Amino acid sequence: MRSQAAVLALSSSERRRSQRYLQVVPLVIRGELEGKKVFWEDSFTSNVSAHGALIVLASRVRIGQKLVLMNPRTWQEEDAQVSRLGTSDGARTQVGVEFNRAVPDFWPADASAAKSTSSLPAAS
Repeated sequence: MRSQAAVLALSSSERRRSQRYLQVVPLVIRGELEGKKVFWEDSFTSNVSAHGALIVLASRVRIGQKLVLMNPRTWQEEDAQVSRLGTSDGARTQVGVEFNRAVPDFWPADASAAKSTSSLPAAS
């Protein structure tokens, strides 16, 4: 069993529940603004994992806020919540979102699959 100091010394990537992949995926985000006003926003990811993603939003959201992510290529929707607010350029903010359950098939073929197939010899 690891000591508490050893667990605290782990980097954030070592504590992740699933591997992150740099992948830009278009999304449609739905949520509620202050006053129960519903918003829809076209967005995209900068990285993805089975448990969530880092997305870019112009709409102001707060940690713990519930969102629905829709993949416009497949029309699949998944419930998520805001887990982290990142950097902002004044117009848009990087937002970490976490799914309510692991959903690895929400994303297109992941970076690890692309990496493993790129090392295969070309078909003749």
